[in-house]
Amino acid sequence: MPALHETAAEMGVPFTAVFEPLQKELKTPELTMRYLEWGSQESPTVVLLHGFAQTAHSWDFVALSLADRYHVVSLDARGHGDSDWAPDAAYSTADHRRDVQALVDHLGSSPIAVIGLSMGGGTAYSYTAEKPADISALVIVDAGPSGNPTGQKRIGDFVELPDELDTLDEFIERIHTYVPHRPIEQLRSTVINNVRQNEAGKWIWKYDSVLRDPARPRSGIPSEQAWSYLKNIQCPTLLIRGADSDVLTADTALKMEQIMRDCTLITVGKAGHLVPGDNPVGFISAVRPWLDRMHGIQPGGGA
Repeated sequence: MPALHETAAEMGVPFTAVFEPLQKELKTPELTMRYLEWGSQESPTVVLLHGFAQTAHSWDFVALSLADRYHVVSLDARGHGDSDWAPDAAYSTADHRRDVQALVDHLGSSPIAVIGLSMGGGTAYSYTAEKPADISALVIVDAGPSGNPTGQKRIGDFVELPDELDTLDEFIERIHTYVPHRPIEQLRSTVINNVRQNEAGKWIWKYDSVLRDPARPRSGIPSEQAWSYLKNIQCPTLLIRGADSDVLTADTALKMEQIMRDCTLITVGKAGHLVPGDNPVGFISAVRPWLDRMHGIQPGGGA
C-alpha cells in the first residue's frame, strides 16, 4: 500500500510536512474509544467526526493538511473503527454526544472547533447547540434535518451487501462501484483502515455488524428537533454541501444557512455526499481558510 503522504501528493492535497498520527485511547464509563491525534497539542484543537460506516482514518487527507497549524483529533465513533462496539447496540445521536463530551473533557482544551460529516455532522451540530461553551467554530458537512430518500436508500443498499470477501481487491472493487469517481489509488491507500480479517481469514467491514441489519431502524435526530438545534447554535458555522450530493438537497442547505445565526454555505464541486473523500482538495480549500480566519491564523500559518 502506498504511504498516505505519497497518495496525497499525487492527488494534489496540500500539506507542509509528513505527519504521522498517534493512536490514543479514551475510557468512558460505557466503553473504550480510540482516536487519532495529529499535530501539536499546543495548537488550536479541531475534532473530526466521521460518517456512518466510516472510521477516524476517513479524515486522513484533511488531518494531514491541517496538522501544521492545528491539533487535530479524529475520533472512531462507538461501534466503528477501533472503538468498542456498544454491547446494548446503543448508537443513537445522544449516545454519540456523550462520547464527544467525554472526549472534550479528556482533551481539556475547550472551546474547540468541530467538523462533522453526515452522521458525525448531526452529532456535531446537536452537541454544539446543547454545549455552546465547548465549541468555538462548527463545520457541518452534508448533514441536515432532512435527507433525500434516494441517497439514504443508496447508502442503506451499499452497507447491507454481504461483507465477507476473500481479498482486499474485492473490497476495493466494491467501494469503487459505490464511488466510481474516486481514483483506484486513493481507495487502495485507504481501504485497509476500513476492513479487518475475521477468524476465518475473510475480510469484513470494521464496524458493528448490527449497524448493517436492514431490520434495524436508522433513526436520526427528529426533524423538528434538528431545526431547533440549528436555530440555537451561537458560534460561527460553515456548512459544506457536495455539489452532486444525493443526501443533502440544495434547498435544505439554503434553508439551513438562512435559519442559523452565523452560517456560511459553500458547495464543493466534483463531490457527492462524502465530500472530504470525494474531493479532498476542494474540501480543504473551503475549510482551511475559514478555520484560519476563525483562529486569527495568517495564510502562511502564523497568528
